Amino acid sequence: MVNRNRIIDTFIELVKIDSESKNEEKIQKFLKRKFESLGLQVEEDDAKAKTGYGANNLLCTLQGDEQIDSIFFCCHMDTVAPGVGINPQIKDDIIYSDGTTILAADDKAGIAVLIELIELIKEQNISHGTVEFVITVGEETGLIGAKAFDMALLTSEYGFVLDIGGPVGAIVVASPTLYMLDITIKGVTAHAGIEPEKGISALEVASKAIANMKLGRVDHETTANIGYISGGTTTNIVMEKVNLHAEVRSISTESCLAQIEHMQNLFEAAAQKMGATVEIKKTRSCTGFRLDEESQTVKLAAQSIKHIKREPHYEITGGGSDANVFNEKGKETANLSIGYEEIHTVNEYIPISELETAAKLAYQIVNDVAKIN
Repeated sequence: MVNRNRIIDTFIELVKIDSESKNEEKIQKFLKRKFESLGLQVEEDDAKAKTGYGANNLLCTLQGDEQIDSIFFCCHMDTVAPGVGINPQIKDDIIYSDGTTILAADDKAGIAVLIELIELIKEQNISHGTVEFVITVGEETGLIGAKAFDMALLTSEYGFVLDIGGPVGAIVVASPTLYMLDITIKGVTAHAGIEPEKGISALEVASKAIANMKLGRVDHETTANIGYISGGTTTNIVMEKVNLHAEVRSISTESCLAQIEHMQNLFEAAAQKMGATVEIKKTRSCTGFRLDEESQTVKLAAQSIKHIKREPHYEITGGGSDANVFNEKGKETANLSIGYEEIHTVNEYIPISELETAAKLAYQIVNDVAKIN
């Protein structure tokens, strides 16, 4: 029942609208008009004022039978760079960019799927509950829009984010807690050629700590990384200050906090030993979640995946999504794969067959919700 040409045209139209994070105004206005033209009630929140991003989040509501559960779907409207002037190409039933930009299937494929879902519901005139569509800003830069969204606006208690790559059929059942660490080490400046003994190199302090630090894959659920370091002014001055920026993420919140403590202890011990000081700012970027196969959303998604002749499989991901925020705020949410590949690169692509299948799955979920009520 999916209209192949229509969903392709919708997707191509969406990716041609520039919408890098913090510059979502054009795509938001387009989507607002589009959802209104489909007969949905469209509301904007106050995310722009709260976050300084380019637009507000959208909540678009397709009213349905009150005797059937209300559910929501969520996608994000922003993209990573380079995402300006996207020129999609179709070759062998796969959609690519022209190689100079991303394709923006993350997450405009998801939005195209939702628009096709609404078209199908109306064409088939099926019984359905109220379906709510949350389209967020600033997902790519820390789930900013979802964090600003007022969950009290939603009537649905559970739903689905359409925002993970790979063939349709994957269900994300766990996602990590993520902390960002900003570390500042202060030593003592001195002339590096005349009297280096009077100085304390902040970089040397950092290096002694890092040499004993567990980084990379810490355990099967936990990773840690120091992403970039900055400091110093010239070669003939002992480096007085160095700034390090790191992250720690884990499916287990306890393991995440234990890794942070491990890193902090090593920085503090090295600083104390050499007579330097260290300051560490810890910021929680997102809170992890863990669902199981009997969770309402997982069970429903798995059933619907089987109904479209795919096999469900359950994934634990090291990345965050808007699903993290929805789960943290009390709305049970599973993240579903929609077929895109090699995201955040100029090699990004999506097979048209996967785009169609993702729309079939969304439609099947709405059907299956109606059947269980």
